[in-house]
Amino acid sequence: MIHAILVFNNHGKPRLVRFYQRFPEEIQQQIVRETFHLVLKRDDNICNFLEGGSLIGGSDYKLIYRHYATLYFVFCVDSSESELGILDLIQVFVETLDKCFENVCELDLIFHMDKVHYILQEVVMGGMVLETNMNEIVAQIEAQNRLEKSEGGLSAAPARAVSAVKNINLPEIPRNINIGDLNIKVPNLSQFV
Repeated sequence: MIHAILVFNNHGKPRLVRFYQRFPEEIQQQIVRETFHLVLKRDDNICNFLEGGSLIGGSDYKLIYRHYATLYFVFCVDSSESELGILDLIQVFVETLDKCFENVCELDLIFHMDKVHYILQEVVMGGMVLETNMNEIVAQIEAQNRLEKSEGGLSAAPARAVSAVKNINLPEIPRNINIGDLNIKVPNLSQFV
């Protein structure tokens, strides 16, 4: 099972943190720092697997990582997961990000965090691998993008709500609203209409 997915830059700034096991926030921050220091001190030409840090379970857990340009992608897994399978999963995740963002970079992870989390949820949910076929993942993301465009996106929701309220045909604006024992006096809003 995957217990955590961490993406941080060369300076240790977390860009994506997803835990599938409950930890208090301060412990999560310590785990990110410890993981960064464990991965950073390793040479580029040695194995991409290492035992988990003391905070996340020690020798029962493995850290499997890949370093791409300025980002480290680290998966913390238990002993039931295949190291090579997780390395392949990291590759699929990064290539999917690359397809969706057209040459993904650190700024894409910062400014499109919601989309990155959506992509991650198409790959891994609840610590279990859902999908490894990149074409299937991209197809689901494109379907989500089409749905958002057809609905006007979340950013258009407040404007649609305001226009819906303005289009309500009330013959008269109520002055008093009575709901059971609750009496609400409505102020004069004609100056705003």
